[in-house]
Amino acid sequence: MEEIKWLKNEMPKTDDQFLPLMSEENIGKALAFHQSFPQYTTTPLAELSQLSNYLGIKDFFVKDESYRFGLNAFKVLGGSFAMANYIAEKLAVDVAKLGYEELTSPALKEKFGQATFYTATDGNHGRGVAWAANKLGQKSVVLMPKGSAEIRFENIQKEGAEVTIEEVNYDECVRMANHLAEEAENGVMVQDTAWEGYEKIPTWIMQGYGTMSLEAAQQLQATGVQRPTHIFVQAGVGSLAGAVIGYFANLYQDNPPIMTVVEAQAADCLYQSAKVKDGSIRFVEGDLQTIMAGLACGEPNTISFDILKNHTDFFISAPDWVSEKGMRILGAPLKGDPQVISGESGAVAMGVVASVMKDPAYQELKQALKLDQNSVVLMFSTEGDTDPENYKKIVWGQE
Repeated sequence: MEEIKWLKNEMPKTDDQFLPLMSEENIGKALAFHQSFPQYTTTPLAELSQLSNYLGIKDFFVKDESYRFGLNAFKVLGGSFAMANYIAEKLAVDVAKLGYEELTSPALKEKFGQATFYTATDGNHGRGVAWAANKLGQKSVVLMPKGSAEIRFENIQKEGAEVTIEEVNYDECVRMANHLAEEAENGVMVQDTAWEGYEKIPTWIMQGYGTMSLEAAQQLQATGVQRPTHIFVQAGVGSLAGAVIGYFANLYQDNPPIMTVVEAQAADCLYQSAKVKDGSIRFVEGDLQTIMAGLACGEPNTISFDILKNHTDFFISAPDWVSEKGMRILGAPLKGDPQVISGESGAVAMGVVASVMKDPAYQELKQALKLDQNSVVLMFSTEGDTDPENYKKIVWGQE
Protein backbone atom coordinates (compact mmCIF):
# COMPACT_ATOMS: atom_id res chain seq x y z
CA MET A 1 0.00 0.00 0.00
CA GLU A 2 1.34 3.43 -0.95
CA GLU A 3 2.22 5.64 1.99
CA ILE A 4 1.09 9.15 2.85
CA LYS A 5 3.96 11.52 2.06
CA TRP A 6 4.47 14.80 3.88
CA LEU A 7 6.84 17.69 4.32
CA LYS A 8 7.14 20.88 6.31
CA ASN A 9 6.88 24.03 4.22
CA GLU A 10 10.37 25.52 3.86
CA MET A 11 9.77 27.56 0.71
CA PRO A 12 11.08 31.15 0.80
CA LYS A 13 8.51 33.74 1.87
CA THR A 14 7.38 36.48 -0.52
CA ASP A 15 6.02 40.01 -0.04
CA ASP A 16 2.55 38.44 0.41
CA GLN A 17 0.92 40.81 -2.09
CA PHE A 18 -2.11 38.57 -2.62
CA LEU A 19 -3.11 37.96 1.01
CA PRO A 20 -5.26 41.15 1.24
CA LEU A 21 -7.47 39.71 -1.55
CA MET A 22 -8.79 37.25 1.04
CA SER A 23 -9.43 39.86 3.74
CA GLU A 24 -12.51 39.70 5.95
CA GLU A 25 -13.91 42.76 4.13
CA ASN A 26 -13.59 41.17 0.68
CA ILE A 27 -14.99 37.83 1.82
CA GLY A 28 -17.85 39.65 3.55
CA LYS A 29 -18.87 41.04 0.14
CA ALA A 30 -18.91 37.52 -1.31
CA LEU A 31 -21.07 36.24 1.56
CA ALA A 32 -23.53 39.13 1.15
CA PHE A 33 -23.77 38.33 -2.56
CA HIS A 34 -24.50 34.64 -1.95
CA GLN A 35 -27.04 35.52 0.73
CA SER A 36 -29.00 37.47 -1.91
CA PHE A 37 -29.87 34.19 -3.70
CA PRO A 38 -33.29 32.74 -2.78
CA GLN A 39 -31.61 29.29 -2.72
CA TYR A 40 -29.06 30.36 -0.07
CA THR A 41 -28.74 28.63 3.28
CA THR A 42 -25.66 28.27 5.48
CA THR A 43 -24.26 24.76 5.06
CA PRO A 44 -23.90 22.66 8.25
CA LEU A 45 -20.78 22.51 10.40
CA ALA A 46 -20.81 18.96 11.75
CA GLU A 47 -19.21 18.47 15.17
CA LEU A 48 -17.87 14.93 15.56
CA SER A 49 -17.44 14.67 19.35
CA GLN A 50 -17.43 10.86 19.53
CA LEU A 51 -14.86 10.63 16.75
CA SER A 52 -12.71 13.21 18.56
CA ASN A 53 -12.70 11.03 21.68
CA TYR A 54 -11.80 7.98 19.62
CA LEU A 55 -8.95 9.75 17.80
CA GLY A 56 -7.60 11.39 20.95
CA ILE A 57 -8.18 15.04 20.04
CA LYS A 58 -10.32 17.72 21.70
CA ASP A 59 -12.79 18.36 18.87
CA PHE A 60 -13.30 17.81 15.15
CA PHE A 61 -15.47 19.95 12.86
CA VAL A 62 -16.46 19.22 9.26
CA LYS A 63 -17.96 21.89 7.01
CA ASP A 64 -20.48 19.89 4.95
CA GLU A 65 -20.81 21.39 1.46
CA SER A 66 -23.10 18.65 0.14
CA TYR A 67 -25.96 21.03 1.01
CA ARG A 68 -24.73 24.00 -1.06
CA PHE A 69 -27.52 25.42 -3.27
CA GLY A 70 -28.83 21.89 -3.88
CA LEU A 71 -25.75 21.20 -6.06
CA ASN A 72 -23.96 18.75 -3.73
CA ALA A 73 -20.67 20.73 -3.81
CA PHE A 74 -19.12 24.08 -2.87
CA LYS A 75 -17.85 25.11 -6.31
CA VAL A 76 -20.84 27.27 -7.28
CA LEU A 77 -19.68 29.83 -4.71
CA GLY A 78 -16.74 30.76 -6.93
CA GLY A 79 -18.26 30.75 -10.40
CA SER A 80 -21.33 32.75 -9.39
CA PHE A 81 -19.33 35.49 -7.62
CA ALA A 82 -16.91 35.75 -10.55
CA MET A 83 -19.79 36.19 -13.01
CA ALA A 84 -21.33 38.91 -10.84
CA ASN A 85 -17.99 40.75 -10.64
CA TYR A 86 -17.47 40.45 -14.40
CA ILE A 87 -20.94 41.90 -15.08
CA ALA A 88 -20.42 44.64 -12.47
CA GLU A 89 -17.12 45.63 -14.06
CA LYS A 90 -18.66 45.76 -17.56
CA LEU A 91 -21.45 48.00 -16.26
CA ALA A 92 -19.06 50.08 -14.09
CA VAL A 93 -21.00 49.43 -10.88
CA ASP A 94 -19.95 48.08 -7.48
CA VAL A 95 -20.61 44.34 -7.17
CA ALA A 96 -22.13 45.07 -3.74
CA LYS A 97 -25.05 46.67 -5.64
CA LEU A 98 -25.60 43.56 -7.79
CA GLY A 99 -27.50 40.93 -5.86
CA TYR A 100 -29.58 38.13 -7.32
CA GLU A 101 -32.61 40.34 -7.88
CA GLU A 102 -30.65 42.94 -9.86
CA LEU A 103 -28.69 40.34 -11.86
CA THR A 104 -31.86 38.59 -13.01
CA SER A 105 -33.81 41.76 -13.84
CA PRO A 106 -34.87 42.65 -17.42
CA ALA A 107 -33.19 46.05 -16.97
CA LEU A 108 -29.79 44.45 -16.40
CA LYS A 109 -30.26 42.04 -19.31
CA GLU A 110 -30.96 45.01 -21.55
CA LYS A 111 -27.84 46.88 -20.35
CA PHE A 112 -25.43 43.94 -20.25
CA GLY A 113 -26.72 41.72 -23.05
CA GLN A 114 -25.66 38.10 -23.53
CA ALA A 115 -22.33 36.52 -22.59
CA THR A 116 -21.15 32.93 -22.89
CA PHE A 117 -19.13 31.65 -19.95
CA TYR A 118 -16.57 28.96 -20.81
CA THR A 119 -14.92 26.60 -18.35
CA ALA A 120 -13.15 23.26 -17.87
CA THR A 121 -14.20 20.94 -15.06
CA ASP A 122 -14.19 17.44 -13.62
CA GLY A 123 -17.83 18.10 -12.69
CA ASN A 124 -18.51 20.32 -9.67
CA HIS A 125 -17.09 23.63 -10.94
CA GLY A 126 -18.75 23.20 -14.34
CA ARG A 127 -22.08 22.40 -12.75
CA GLY A 128 -21.77 25.52 -10.60
CA VAL A 129 -20.92 27.72 -13.59
CA ALA A 130 -23.77 26.20 -15.64
CA TRP A 131 -26.25 26.67 -12.76
CA ALA A 132 -25.22 30.29 -12.15
CA ALA A 133 -25.27 31.14 -15.89
CA ASN A 134 -28.72 29.57 -16.17
CA LYS A 135 -30.06 31.49 -13.16
CA LEU A 136 -28.60 34.77 -14.48
CA GLY A 137 -29.95 34.28 -18.01
CA GLN A 138 -26.51 33.74 -19.58
CA LYS A 139 -25.01 30.90 -21.63
CA SER A 140 -22.30 28.41 -20.66
CA VAL A 141 -19.96 25.99 -22.43
CA VAL A 142 -18.25 23.29 -20.34
CA LEU A 143 -15.36 20.97 -21.30
CA MET A 144 -14.65 17.84 -19.23
CA PRO A 145 -11.47 15.70 -19.20
CA LYS A 146 -11.39 12.09 -20.37
CA GLY A 147 -12.66 9.61 -17.83
CA SER A 148 -15.24 12.05 -16.40
CA ALA A 149 -18.23 10.36 -14.77
CA GLU A 150 -21.37 10.25 -16.95
CA ILE A 151 -23.58 11.38 -14.04
CA ARG A 152 -21.49 14.54 -13.62
CA PHE A 153 -21.80 15.20 -17.37
CA GLU A 154 -25.59 14.76 -17.18
CA ASN A 155 -25.91 17.06 -14.15
CA ILE A 156 -24.12 19.85 -16.04
CA GLN A 157 -26.27 19.27 -19.12
CA LYS A 158 -29.42 19.56 -16.99
CA GLU A 159 -28.38 23.11 -16.06
CA GLY A 160 -28.59 24.12 -19.74
CA ALA A 161 -24.89 24.13 -20.60
CA GLU A 162 -23.31 22.97 -23.83
CA VAL A 163 -21.02 20.24 -22.44
CA THR A 164 -18.50 17.78 -23.92
CA ILE A 165 -16.08 15.15 -22.59
CA GLU A 166 -12.71 15.57 -24.33
CA GLU A 167 -9.92 13.02 -24.90
CA VAL A 168 -7.37 15.03 -22.86
CA ASN A 169 -6.59 15.67 -19.19
CA TYR A 170 -7.94 18.54 -17.07
CA ASP A 171 -5.09 20.98 -17.70
CA GLU A 172 -5.44 20.53 -21.49
CA CYS A 173 -9.20 21.11 -21.16
CA VAL A 174 -8.45 24.43 -19.48
CA ARG A 175 -6.33 25.48 -22.47
CA MET A 176 -9.02 24.35 -24.94
CA ALA A 177 -11.80 26.20 -23.09
CA ASN A 178 -9.68 29.35 -22.91
CA HIS A 179 -9.03 29.22 -26.68
CA LEU A 180 -12.77 28.85 -27.35
CA ALA A 181 -13.56 31.80 -25.06
CA GLU A 182 -11.01 33.99 -26.83
CA GLU A 183 -12.46 33.09 -30.25
CA ALA A 184 -16.11 33.58 -29.29
CA GLU A 185 -18.07 36.82 -29.41
CA ASN A 186 -18.72 37.88 -25.77
CA GLY A 187 -16.90 34.74 -24.59
CA VAL A 188 -15.63 34.78 -20.99
CA MET A 189 -13.32 32.23 -19.41
CA VAL A 190 -14.39 31.37 -15.84
CA GLN A 191 -11.65 29.18 -14.39
CA ASP A 192 -10.42 28.82 -10.83
CA THR A 193 -6.80 28.50 -11.88
CA ALA A 194 -4.69 31.59 -12.58
CA TRP A 195 -1.79 32.07 -14.95
CA GLU A 196 0.13 35.12 -16.10
CA GLY A 197 -2.33 37.54 -17.67
CA TYR A 198 -5.35 35.65 -16.29
CA GLU A 199 -5.70 36.61 -12.65
CA LYS A 200 -8.80 38.74 -12.13
CA ILE A 201 -11.49 36.08 -12.55
CA PRO A 202 -9.61 33.42 -10.53
CA THR A 203 -9.29 35.99 -7.72
CA TRP A 204 -13.04 36.56 -7.73
CA ILE A 205 -13.57 32.80 -7.69
CA MET A 206 -11.29 32.42 -4.68
CA GLN A 207 -13.14 35.22 -2.91
CA GLY A 208 -16.40 33.41 -3.67
CA TYR A 209 -15.00 30.26 -2.06
CA GLY A 210 -14.25 32.43 0.98
CA THR A 211 -17.97 32.42 1.83
CA MET A 212 -17.49 28.85 3.07
CA SER A 213 -14.62 29.88 5.37
CA LEU A 214 -16.47 32.89 6.75
CA GLU A 215 -19.53 30.77 7.51
CA ALA A 216 -17.33 28.16 9.23
CA ALA A 217 -15.60 30.81 11.36
CA GLN A 218 -18.97 32.22 12.46
CA GLN A 219 -20.30 28.73 13.19
CA LEU A 220 -17.23 27.83 15.27
CA GLN A 221 -17.62 30.98 17.34
CA ALA A 222 -21.31 30.17 17.87
CA THR A 223 -20.23 26.84 19.42
CA GLY A 224 -17.75 28.63 21.69
CA VAL A 225 -14.63 27.88 19.64
CA GLN A 226 -12.72 31.12 19.15
CA ARG A 227 -10.03 29.55 16.98
CA PRO A 228 -9.30 26.07 15.63
CA THR A 229 -5.78 24.81 16.36
CA HIS A 230 -5.55 22.94 13.04
CA ILE A 231 -7.03 23.43 9.56
CA PHE A 232 -6.78 20.78 6.85
CA VAL A 233 -7.79 21.68 3.30
CA GLN A 234 -7.46 19.75 0.06
CA ALA A 235 -5.99 21.13 -3.16
CA GLY A 236 -6.25 20.59 -6.90
CA VAL A 237 -4.96 23.76 -8.55
CA GLY A 238 -4.94 25.23 -5.04
CA SER A 239 -7.65 27.89 -5.38
CA LEU A 240 -9.76 26.43 -2.58
CA ALA A 241 -6.68 25.95 -0.39
CA GLY A 242 -5.50 29.50 -1.06
CA ALA A 243 -8.97 30.85 -0.29
CA VAL A 244 -9.29 28.95 3.00
CA ILE A 245 -5.73 29.49 4.20
CA GLY A 246 -5.76 33.11 3.00
CA TYR A 247 -8.97 33.86 4.88
CA PHE A 248 -7.83 32.26 8.14
CA ALA A 249 -4.35 33.81 7.88
CA ASN A 250 -6.11 37.19 7.79
CA LEU A 251 -8.55 36.28 10.55
CA TYR A 252 -5.92 34.99 12.98
CA GLN A 253 -2.95 37.14 12.01
CA ASP A 254 -1.30 37.07 15.43
CA ASN A 255 -1.85 33.39 16.17
CA PRO A 256 -2.69 31.37 13.04
CA PRO A 257 -3.76 27.72 13.30
CA ILE A 258 -1.43 25.00 11.98
CA MET A 259 -2.60 24.87 8.36
CA THR A 260 -2.05 21.82 6.15
CA VAL A 261 -2.71 21.29 2.44
CA VAL A 262 -3.64 17.75 1.29
CA GLU A 263 -3.36 16.62 -2.35
CA ALA A 264 -4.08 13.49 -4.35
CA GLN A 265 -0.75 11.69 -4.82
CA ALA A 266 -1.34 11.35 -8.58
CA ALA A 267 -1.55 15.15 -8.96
CA ASP A 268 0.51 16.55 -6.07
CA CYS A 269 1.89 19.63 -7.83
CA LEU A 270 2.01 21.74 -4.63
CA TYR A 271 3.78 19.00 -2.68
CA GLN A 272 6.28 18.58 -5.53
CA SER A 273 6.81 22.35 -5.66
CA ALA A 274 7.36 22.52 -1.88
CA LYS A 275 9.75 19.56 -2.04
CA VAL A 276 12.25 21.53 -4.12
CA LYS A 277 12.15 24.44 -1.61
CA ASP A 278 13.09 27.13 -4.16
CA GLY A 279 9.64 28.74 -4.28
CA SER A 280 9.06 27.90 -7.96
CA ILE A 281 5.99 26.10 -9.28
CA ARG A 282 6.39 22.50 -10.46
CA PHE A 283 3.85 20.81 -12.75
CA VAL A 284 2.68 17.20 -12.61
CA GLU A 285 1.85 15.80 -16.06
CA GLY A 286 0.12 12.75 -17.53
CA ASP A 287 -3.39 11.35 -17.07
CA LEU A 288 -3.49 12.24 -13.33
CA GLN A 289 -5.44 9.07 -12.52
CA THR A 290 -7.05 9.28 -9.08
CA ILE A 291 -10.52 8.73 -7.61
CA MET A 292 -10.24 12.33 -6.34
CA ALA A 293 -11.37 13.79 -9.68
CA GLY A 294 -11.77 17.30 -8.27
CA LEU A 295 -8.11 17.27 -7.20
CA ALA A 296 -6.73 15.84 -10.47
CA CYS A 297 -4.97 19.06 -11.52
CA GLY A 298 -1.26 19.24 -12.24
CA GLU A 299 -0.72 22.98 -12.69
CA PRO A 300 -1.10 25.29 -9.65
CA ASN A 301 -2.94 28.61 -9.52
CA THR A 302 -0.20 31.28 -9.37
CA ILE A 303 -2.08 33.65 -6.99
CA SER A 304 -2.99 30.86 -4.61
CA PHE A 305 0.54 29.42 -4.73
CA ASP A 306 1.91 32.70 -3.39
CA ILE A 307 -0.53 32.64 -0.44
CA LEU A 308 0.25 28.98 0.26
CA LYS A 309 4.02 29.56 0.19
CA ASN A 310 3.66 32.13 2.96
CA HIS A 311 1.02 30.54 5.17
CA THR A 312 0.91 26.74 4.75
CA ASP A 313 2.72 24.78 7.47
CA PHE A 314 2.65 21.31 5.88
CA PHE A 315 1.99 19.73 2.49
CA ILE A 316 0.63 16.17 2.37
CA SER A 317 0.44 13.86 -0.66
CA ALA A 318 -2.25 11.23 -0.15
CA PRO A 319 -2.89 7.98 -2.08
CA ASP A 320 -6.49 7.11 -3.02
CA TRP A 321 -6.98 4.74 -0.04
CA VAL A 322 -6.76 7.74 2.30
CA SER A 323 -9.80 9.34 0.68
CA GLU A 324 -11.69 6.02 0.70
CA LYS A 325 -10.99 5.68 4.42
CA GLY A 326 -12.25 9.22 5.05
CA MET A 327 -15.43 8.57 3.05
CA ARG A 328 -16.23 5.49 5.14
CA ILE A 329 -15.54 7.18 8.48
CA LEU A 330 -17.73 10.18 7.67
CA GLY A 331 -20.46 8.06 6.06
CA ALA A 332 -20.71 5.60 8.99
CA PRO A 333 -20.13 7.79 12.07
CA LEU A 334 -19.81 6.68 15.68
CA LYS A 335 -23.14 6.70 17.52
CA GLY A 336 -24.09 10.23 18.51
CA ASP A 337 -22.15 11.95 15.71
CA PRO A 338 -23.90 13.36 12.60
CA GLN A 339 -23.39 11.62 9.27
CA VAL A 340 -21.50 13.47 6.53
CA ILE A 341 -21.90 12.14 2.98
CA SER A 342 -18.49 13.07 1.60
CA GLY A 343 -17.28 12.33 -1.92
CA GLU A 344 -13.83 11.34 -3.14
CA SER A 345 -12.44 14.89 -3.21
CA GLY A 346 -14.16 15.90 0.02
CA ALA A 347 -13.03 13.23 2.48
CA VAL A 348 -9.26 13.01 2.03
CA ALA A 349 -8.44 15.23 5.04
CA MET A 350 -10.56 12.96 7.24
CA GLY A 351 -8.54 9.96 6.08
CA VAL A 352 -5.30 11.82 6.81
CA VAL A 353 -6.25 12.82 10.37
CA ALA A 354 -7.55 9.33 11.21
CA SER A 355 -4.37 7.71 9.86
CA VAL A 356 -2.08 10.15 11.65
CA MET A 357 -3.83 9.66 15.00
CA LYS A 358 -4.21 5.87 14.83
CA ASP A 359 -1.41 4.44 12.68
CA PRO A 360 2.01 4.21 14.42
CA ALA A 361 3.65 4.50 10.97
CA TYR A 362 2.72 8.21 11.00
CA GLN A 363 3.91 8.99 14.54
CA GLU A 364 6.53 11.41 13.22
CA LEU A 365 3.89 13.34 11.23
CA LYS A 366 1.60 13.38 14.28
CA GLN A 367 4.35 14.96 16.36
CA ALA A 368 5.27 17.44 13.62
CA LEU A 369 1.63 18.53 13.30
CA LYS A 370 1.31 18.77 17.11
CA LEU A 371 -1.96 16.87 17.00
CA ASP A 372 -2.94 15.86 20.54
CA GLN A 373 -5.70 15.95 23.17
CA ASN A 374 -5.80 19.78 22.99
CA SER A 375 -6.32 19.95 19.22
CA VAL A 376 -9.46 21.42 17.62
CA VAL A 377 -9.51 20.42 13.94
CA LEU A 378 -11.47 22.03 11.10
CA MET A 379 -11.79 20.41 7.66
CA PHE A 380 -13.93 21.03 4.59
CA SER A 381 -15.97 18.28 2.95
CA THR A 382 -16.29 20.05 -0.37
CA GLU A 383 -18.62 17.59 -2.11
CA GLY A 384 -21.22 14.95 -1.38
CA ASP A 385 -21.79 11.82 -3.48
CA THR A 386 -21.41 13.63 -6.81
CA ASP A 387 -20.69 10.23 -8.41
CA PRO A 388 -23.31 8.12 -6.55
CA GLU A 389 -22.31 4.79 -8.09
CA ASN A 390 -18.66 5.22 -7.20
CA TYR A 391 -19.63 6.40 -3.72
CA LYS A 392 -21.58 3.17 -3.13
CA LYS A 393 -18.75 1.11 -4.57
CA ILE A 394 -16.28 2.62 -2.10
CA VAL A 395 -18.43 2.97 1.01
CA TRP A 396 -20.63 -0.12 0.60
CA GLY A 397 -18.05 -2.26 -1.18
CA GLN A 398 -20.61 -2.63 -3.95
CA GLU A 399 -19.26 -3.70 -7.33
